[in-house]
Amino acid sequence: MTLKFVVLNPKGGSGKTTIATNLAAYYAAQGLLPVLQDLDAQASSTRWLAKRTERMPRIHGISPFNVPAKVTRTFAMRIPPDADRIIVDTPAALNKHQLADYTSKADRIIVPVLPSDIDIQAVTRCIADLLLNGKIQRNENRLAVVANRVKRNTVMFKSLMRFLDSLKIPVIAVLRDSQAYIKAAESGVGLHEMKGTRFKVDQAHWVSLIDWLETGVVPVGEIAWAEVAKSKDAKVASGATEEDDEAANEPIEVTVPADDVSAAAAPTDKTTAPLRLFNISAFIKRKS
Repeated sequence: MTLKFVVLNPKGGSGKTTIATNLAAYYAAQGLLPVLQDLDAQASSTRWLAKRTERMPRIHGISPFNVPAKVTRTFAMRIPPDADRIIVDTPAALNKHQLADYTSKADRIIVPVLPSDIDIQAVTRCIADLLLNGKIQRNENRLAVVANRVKRNTVMFKSLMRFLDSLKIPVIAVLRDSQAYIKAAESGVGLHEMKGTRFKVDQAHWVSLIDWLETGVVPVGEIAWAEVAKSKDAKVASGATEEDDEAANEPIEVTVPADDVSAAAAPTDKTTAPLRLFNISAFIKRKS
C-alpha cells in the first residue's frame, strides 16, 4: 500500500528538507521505492537527490521546478505506479488557504519545530490553520510534531516540550542538533545509510517517528523526549562524546540496509521553566 507523508511548516528553516530527505533515504535503505516530491522553489531536496550515486538505493525525485526539456509538467509530476512511499517537502510561506490542498490526501502530516520563541509562535499559527482551514481532525491521528535541532539541557528545549504538550498534538520524535545531518546533506546520503556508532545515536531518535508513520503508534507520555536521554546514555556507554561527533571529518561510509536501533524510555528532568503562551493559540486547545 502506498502511503503519503507531508512535511509542512510555513516558516522557513524549520528542518522540513532534513526530515523529508532522511525519510526518503530510510525507506530506500529498507528496499522500498520512495518518491521525494520537492514542491519548494529553492529545490533543496532536488539538489540533495542529485548528489546521490547510482550505487545508492533508488529514490524517485519529482519537482515542478526541475522539469526536463521536451517533457510536459504533468508527465514529470506523475507518481510511479510501483511507488511505496510518497514524501512531500512543502514550500515555506504557505497561506492558510493552501493547507487543504497540500494535506487533503496525506496519510500523515509532520510539522517540524525548532526550540525558539519565533518558531513556537509560528507553529502555533500553523497548527491552528491546519485544524481550522486544513480540516484536520485530532482523532484522525494524521498530525504530529517533531522537535528538531534540540539541545536537551537548555531552558528553551524544556519550554518547547511543555508548550507542545499544551497544544494536545502528539510529539512523535525529538531530533538533536547534530553534525550528522549536515554531513548527510552535503553527501546526498541519509542518516540511516551512514555506518558508525556515532550515527546510531541519531538513528535511534527516528524510531518513534517511523513507528508513527507506519502504524500510527503515538509515543506515550514523554517517550519521544526520553529518546534524547537514552541516546546520551548510549554515547557514554560507547565512549563517544558530542565533541567526537562534531569533530569527525572522515569520509562517510554507506551501508544498506540500515540496522534497526531500538529505543527505550529513560527518566527525564522534571525541572520546569517559565512558559510563554501566545494569545493566538488559546482556541486550538478545543477538540476539533
